[in-house]
Amino acid sequence: MKRFLQCVGLCIFVNAAQAQDIHILYAEQKVDRLPTLSGLRPIPDDLGLQGATRAVVENNTTGKMVGQNFVLDLVIAKVGESLADKIKPALKDHDLVVINAPSRDLLAVADLAEAKGAILFNVSAADDNLREEQCRSNVLHILPSTNMLTDGLAQFFVKKQWQKWALVSGSTDADKAYAADLEKSAAKFGVTIVSKKEFAGDVDLRESAADEVPLLTQDAQHDAVIVADVADDFGSQIAYNTYYPRPVAGTHGLIPTMWNEIVEPWGAVQLQNAFVKQAGRGMRDVDFAAYLATRIVGEAATRTKANDAATLRKYIMDPKFQMQAYKGRGVSFRDWNGQLRQPIHLVTKDSQVAMAPVEGFLREGNELDTLGPDKQETICKNFKP
Repeated sequence: MKRFLQCVGLCIFVNAAQAQDIHILYAEQKVDRLPTLSGLRPIPDDLGLQGATRAVVENNTTGKMVGQNFVLDLVIAKVGESLADKIKPALKDHDLVVINAPSRDLLAVADLAEAKGAILFNVSAADDNLREEQCRSNVLHILPSTNMLTDGLAQFFVKKQWQKWALVSGSTDADKAYAADLEKSAAKFGVTIVSKKEFAGDVDLRESAADEVPLLTQDAQHDAVIVADVADDFGSQIAYNTYYPRPVAGTHGLIPTMWNEIVEPWGAVQLQNAFVKQAGRGMRDVDFAAYLATRIVGEAATRTKANDAATLRKYIMDPKFQMQAYKGRGVSFRDWNGQLRQPIHLVTKDSQVAMAPVEGFLREGNELDTLGPDKQETICKNFKP
């Protein structure tokens, strides 16, 4: 089969006449990122790619012993370019795609005729609608949805009996979507939002947080201040500036996430150290999502001895499929929307505080399905396992 794209990572070839090649396409849409209040933690330009590269190295550790060779090929669309247009030629030869792109670009690729038989592993778009009204059968979601994250956060606060929230949100569409999920999770688990305030974004809180933040958090007695600031415009200035002495959570403070560079349990330290040695930085959630997607392909290919999307999809969508993911239990795919069910880490900058589902939140079958819409709640109509 003709291959014409760049190979990255460790490409080990065993007995070229007999080796089975498994080509995984890493596709990324570059986007303009607006400046934020804090420039101390910029988003790495290689976010995601480093995770997929790390997984190829691990896949080949096993692959070289069983006659399989994993290769990571790249399609990168620059800012202003169309990922859908750029990926078309590659889809003629690739049906296993790790895709790092905003929801609009992801859907444009998913709806291509050339992508009909492919598996697109979504590793960076957390939008709820991708799993619901805009779900697609050829898209499997490795990154948890925003609603899964906020459900995990709500469970923790219910367990702590801190059930009155003051919600502070930014004014962007992403902030409003995150805030809407916080409200949805609050209603689901019996949390009361006693006040809602919007930060307009026309004040530099680095100079005025002590004056401005109390005004946002003084209206009603509450147990916690919950922040929806996806772009990090103001959230880093909330803690210790609130009117009442209260914990801060959401996009800042105690954060629900798929992964963080401080995660250590269940053997994660070994992965974290290997990643830092490779990338020169810590492993973030999109890195881990790309890593896990690529490792899932490796696991399925090793078990089935196949390299085509149809066979691998059948294996990973089987109800018995589980993948270890440094989370204390196996992860698997939901057959109603293609979302990877998984525990959620609740972390601060320095430590892991808890994991969701939190003890006591149960569901018949799999308690991981207490995070996000359950099968009875989904409005996804287009997904077929």
